[in-house]
Amino acid sequence: MRALKLVLPALALTLSAGTALAADVTLTVHHFLGPRSPAHTELILPWAEKVMADSGGRISVEVFPSMSMGGKPPELYRQVRDGFADIVWTLPGYTPGVFPRSEVFELPTVHAGSAEATNRAIQALWPLIEADFSDVHPLLVHVHAGNALHLRTAQVGSVEDVKALKIRTPSRTGAWMISSWGAEPVGMPVPELPQALSKGVVDGALVPFEVVPPLKLHEMTAYSVEGADGSRFGTAVFLMAMNKDRYESLPDDLKAVIDGASGAALSEAAGRTWDAVEQVGKDLQTNSEGQIIQLDESAKSGFDALGQAVVDRWIEETGAKGIDAAALVEAARQAVLDATD
Repeated sequence: MRALKLVLPALALTLSAGTALAADVTLTVHHFLGPRSPAHTELILPWAEKVMADSGGRISVEVFPSMSMGGKPPELYRQVRDGFADIVWTLPGYTPGVFPRSEVFELPTVHAGSAEATNRAIQALWPLIEADFSDVHPLLVHVHAGNALHLRTAQVGSVEDVKALKIRTPSRTGAWMISSWGAEPVGMPVPELPQALSKGVVDGALVPFEVVPPLKLHEMTAYSVEGADGSRFGTAVFLMAMNKDRYESLPDDLKAVIDGASGAALSEAAGRTWDAVEQVGKDLQTNSEGQIIQLDESAKSGFDALGQAVVDRWIEETGAKGIDAAALVEAARQAVLDATD
């Protein structure tokens, strides 16, 4: 598979042009969002720059945004597992069933609305979920600030108002949640969302405000909905992972460089970044004459009550795989609460 790198398209962002010839190792990073997305500019590029600097130029990093190495977003995990890409940034939700434990953090009523708090909880409970990632070398598992409900024309003030709407979902648990509302879930990678909204394929979407600027969602939606306290409708779990054999092939000092740029410290920074960029998307929505609806406690509780049924379904299904899912939900909720204090 690695020989395919010889015919990569010329869309790669090579971060180390001055040191590429001197580098001992060149690593490719592949992801599905564009070069202006916060994931690219605030997470992946800074990580790559740190790795190159800390290695003294011995590691060169090439970043390929927008699936420019080829394939579709749901194929990213397989690409890194099989060695087509050295590193990917993706959503575990694109490959349902492969990551049963880490799904707990995207469930409604588990994530409370802060990416930083939930990222801390993931780090605290890492021993309980690390078995999900045995086929790759995980560099970072994190969440975004949480799903707000962005709608083309429908004005939502309660769960009754979403019935029969077609809503884009980022994951299977998101689909369960949308179905529990009486709406119709539509699964698709987020880059396909602008066209789906503009053509009326979907009436709305569950995404954070963070993706409003790069996808220009403020030009296609009139309303965005969240809880009055910033609470959201679950979140999405993301994975930055390295091919296991590629990592093991590195000398110990370069492994230490990769490890030092990843893990807990990167998780904290990612959480702060994802929380901070939400305001940019909110401002775009309101400045374009869109409306942000903040549900009061009573209205949000109607959504949360149905969300608990999703949690119960997840516990039953995940428990059938031999995982103590009920204990995992309880631990995740407590860890998020502890990280929020």
